[in-house]
Amino acid sequence: RQRLFRIIEELVKWENTTNETVLEAAREEIRRSWRRTCEDNKDHPLAAELFNPEKLPAFHDPFAGGGSIPLEAQRLGLEAHASDLNPVAVLINKAMIEIPPKFAGRPPVNPESQQGKGSTNAVWKGAAGLAEDVRYYGKWMRDEAEKRIGHLYPKIEVTAEMVRERPDLKPYLGRKLTVIAWLWARTVKSPNPAFAGVDVPLASNFILSTKKGREAYVDPVIENGGYRFSVKTGTPPETAKTGTTAGKRSAFLCLMSGVPVTYDHIRVEGKAGALGVRLMAIVAEGDRGRVYLSPTPEHEIIAVSQRPTWKPELPIPANTRDFKTPLYGIQTFGDLFTDRQLVALTTFSDLVVEIRKRIEEESVSAGMVNDGKPLRDGGLGSMAYAEAVAVYLAFAVDKGANYWSTICAWHQTLSKMVSTFARQAIPMVWDFAEANPLSDSSGNLKLGVEQSAKMLQNLGVGALGSAIQADATLQTSSSGKIVSADPPYYDNICYADLSDFFYIWLRRSLRSVFPDLFATLAVPKAEELIAAPYRHGSKEQAEAFFLDGMKLAMQRVAEQANPGCPITIYYAFKQTEKNQDQGFNSGWEIFLDAAIEAGFCISGTWPVRTEYTGNLKVSMNALASSIVLVCRPRPDNAPTATRREFIQALKTELPEALRKMQAGNIAPVDLAQAAIGPGMAVFTRYAQVLDASGASVTVREALSLINQTLDEVLAEQEGEFDADTRWALAWFEQSGFDPGDFGVAETLSKAKNTSVAGMVEAGILRSGAGKVSLLRPNELSADWNPDGDSRRTAWESVHHLVGILNQESEGAAAALLSKLGSDAETVRDLAYRLYRICDQKNRPQEALAYNALVRSWGEISELASRTVVETQASMFEQE
Repeated sequence: RQRLFRIIEELVKWENTTNETVLEAAREEIRRSWRRTCEDNKDHPLAAELFNPEKLPAFHDPFAGGGSIPLEAQRLGLEAHASDLNPVAVLINKAMIEIPPKFAGRPPVNPESQQGKGSTNAVWKGAAGLAEDVRYYGKWMRDEAEKRIGHLYPKIEVTAEMVRERPDLKPYLGRKLTVIAWLWARTVKSPNPAFAGVDVPLASNFILSTKKGREAYVDPVIENGGYRFSVKTGTPPETAKTGTTAGKRSAFLCLMSGVPVTYDHIRVEGKAGALGVRLMAIVAEGDRGRVYLSPTPEHEIIAVSQRPTWKPELPIPANTRDFKTPLYGIQTFGDLFTDRQLVALTTFSDLVVEIRKRIEEESVSAGMVNDGKPLRDGGLGSMAYAEAVAVYLAFAVDKGANYWSTICAWHQTLSKMVSTFARQAIPMVWDFAEANPLSDSSGNLKLGVEQSAKMLQNLGVGALGSAIQADATLQTSSSGKIVSADPPYYDNICYADLSDFFYIWLRRSLRSVFPDLFATLAVPKAEELIAAPYRHGSKEQAEAFFLDGMKLAMQRVAEQANPGCPITIYYAFKQTEKNQDQGFNSGWEIFLDAAIEAGFCISGTWPVRTEYTGNLKVSMNALASSIVLVCRPRPDNAPTATRREFIQALKTELPEALRKMQAGNIAPVDLAQAAIGPGMAVFTRYAQVLDASGASVTVREALSLINQTLDEVLAEQEGEFDADTRWALAWFEQSGFDPGDFGVAETLSKAKNTSVAGMVEAGILRSGAGKVSLLRPNELSADWNPDGDSRRTAWESVHHLVGILNQESEGAAAALLSKLGSDAETVRDLAYRLYRICDQKNRPQEALAYNALVRSWGEISELASRTVVETQASMFEQE
């Protein structure tokens, strides 16, 4: 087991992504395991068909989505198959597991490479040749677009008048600078009758840059019955930070009069088509960074000087949870873009269509067979190759669309574009940034082209895979295959709704390449397996749809999957994300119901760290792990158990499982999630669990009993704590760090065999004026040394570690941990208990600190071990 873990530890290192030595070690283990499986199943009725030791079984993911699981299966030596209802997801999978193997090992066909002017690669390994052509034809596409629409993206000249107003611009006098972005504010007619003809700005703030020494902001200047925007440098006034907003929950203020501009007013105006835009600032490329300039009438006029030849008319879904723009009159996906952005996107998507003919001709000139067979029909010649390159260029345009909408913002600290999908929703953005797709900076087309090329360059091509569009409740692709999937998480994200944003442009570029995949005007939604009340009429109907659909999908897998292999299901849906009475989410309940009704039992569970915790998650108690449920069909002779027998089995098996998880430093935020696994493993081993009345125990009740047992296990660990810590825990659960009555504290201290005075002396408690309160981490003694503390407590140890980790570094925390010796494990157990209390009492900031400590425990422990070894070595040398 440890040997296998060591292989996995090497496999997951980013630097080993394309390390063939590491990958081959994993592949050999898979082959060895498969040979054992075949031996174990040699008497199976379908042994000859399903258990060939010389050929690995194929792999299938029926909820393929972004394709990470099929891609990894392919990299690990399996023939990978992916299916999904969503055509955008299917195309992503085709681009990763289906297309690259078709053209692996081929040199590029572009004229520069043929003449030896491109890359100097002697051997075109994997999809490197395809990547080189994506780069070449992507550059051609960008240059051709500049000829056609370059006039819409003019440079800005720094004039003498600009320098008089802004002496910092003197080095640029007379120069024409490339514009990176135009920054706009939406506008609405002032509700004040005195200024009814003025379109006032709806600006969330007027800050452009917060970089030290490069601060810049917009200064609105009111004059001649209207206003203009002027960009200034230096420390901005406080008013710039709020723009024209009227407060966190209010809307805006009229720039001219200060009268409130309410959301109701904005909605009425927006739905009447009266929302406008006003240019606030221009961001240009300087010699050593960004240059922020005041808007010019010429640039504002050019931005609206040309109308697009085509505009997407697809309505934005009536899903107000994820789409806010329809509330303000932005009703279609085409409305999310300015006219200039639409012109650019239609130009680029048309060029993707045009360029295929050129690539096909140059492929033939480079010696590729002209078989006239398209990619969708398995073609491997010049026509299919041209279509393949077009797929990756279409993705580059789609990536561009993510940076070329009116939902994009300007990052004031990093000085770059923020994409449309900063999160999985389309919010209403009041002041937006319009990128220059022809620049060399943030949000340009070349970035999307290079991303496509890099993906191909580093892919590491395996056996030919396939990706098809299929409903998971009807698919037949799992037959005889290994199945692993990451199914939809109940009602978390309506991917089909969000995918329309990208689908409209992919369809324009690739409809003739994949006519079946892009046959519909929008991404299919009715069959999407999520519980979306707005689609099904009510929450109850949405839940019923999800349960029925998931049950059918699980049944399809159970009926078809290779019987010699377990089915693994990733599920990263946090138990307590919804405010359920019993502390768990119905997403888990319904999903587990579906799996059980499909005939599965859970034979094992693993918490696996899979979830990205950057960006929005850095300050949240967000899940870091998925729970991998290892499922097998439940035996026909599975026994029936009573509720009492189930609880007894839980109390016997769950504590050991939890201790193993804690020993592995699973984050506290994931512990309740992970406990579902071993708990449901007990529950699903029975055909039925019956209560005293003979009724079946529901999944909801089973989850409640699992949570109850988890709390009991964590509470039992309190027996390992010292008396002061047990008192502090009881006090913390009721009062946190807030002050409470001395009398109550003293009574509790007697029950815990300690005293208030003793805990004050121990340095964990403050007492005075009839009140007591626990000291916060930043209030503890800064020079505390556990070696010299005659009344050392686990409570003080954990909070010193929390404080040091917050204010200093992991190295400093490790230095303290090395002094705790055998008490370290007790301290970690306390952190788990404290997190659980904070989670149940809705104290997110305190919970965050304890979660962070345990998540860092592995690194801190390793550093602490080194410290101990180095100290011992130093002492030995001195002796």
